[in-house]
Amino acid sequence: MSDIEKVKKLREVTGAGFKDCNLAVKESGGDLDKAIEILRVKGISKASKKMSRDAKEGLIATSGGENKISILELNCETDFVAKNDDFISFAKELSDLNNQNNSNLDKLNKTNMTNGKSVEDNLISLISKMGEKITVGKIKTFNKLGTKNFNYLHTVVKDNLSKLSVITSLETSDDNEAIKIFGKQLSMHIAASNPLALSSDLIDKDVLQKEQDLVTKELKNTGKPDEIIQKISLGKMNKFKEDNALLTQAWVMEPKKKVQDVIKDLNISGLKIDDFYRIKIGE
Repeated sequence: MSDIEKVKKLREVTGAGFKDCNLAVKESGGDLDKAIEILRVKGISKASKKMSRDAKEGLIATSGGENKISILELNCETDFVAKNDDFISFAKELSDLNNQNNSNLDKLNKTNMTNGKSVEDNLISLISKMGEKITVGKIKTFNKLGTKNFNYLHTVVKDNLSKLSVITSLETSDDNEAIKIFGKQLSMHIAASNPLALSSDLIDKDVLQKEQDLVTKELKNTGKPDEIIQKISLGKMNKFKEDNALLTQAWVMEPKKKVQDVIKDLNISGLKIDDFYRIKIGE
């Protein structure tokens, strides 16, 4: 992309004049993100407030099928824009392209859309037209041999667009109806229960430490002996891990069972949960 094209893009996004944009492009070495920051610092960018605002609305777009599936978060500032036809059309096409590009954001940005312009160019045009900050958030593709992928959409806006989406990958060689039902139900379970990891040993250590600090602080205020506090603390942490690891969570369809019990009851040789991914707008 030439410097002139970058200046043009910068003008569309920021509303600043040609001279200021040209200087910012040169000063940033051609990096558009840095150029936007330069204009913001100088107080020149009319879009400075827009670009620094939170974009917590938007849509989750899901594309693909059992063999390969991708999920993409497209954020904006208001639900009004999220329901706009242009935003919806962009999200749908972007989702398909993301699946083709295996959630490689650099490749995705350079991929041409149906109008012949790149994703990056179309995103800048959409920002200019909508007058809001619009960003591509989390993206993920599941495409592993020997697995089957399943999906659940919650609060569907249109077709493959929703406010919450879950993709679940099962390791199995079977292709029977029981697998399909379990895959769908497991995705629904994940949507409702929001597990932090597949098993307790995979929960992020920083998350565990934060919870431990909160438990310790809470118990110190009880005035109980240290020995009792230590036992209670251990119990609380074990319960936290159990409640937040997918395999040990209570199965939403039958709470007396755990997810790992349901898998065992299916009695399907080699069936394992390989991975899962959950995105909800605003979280």
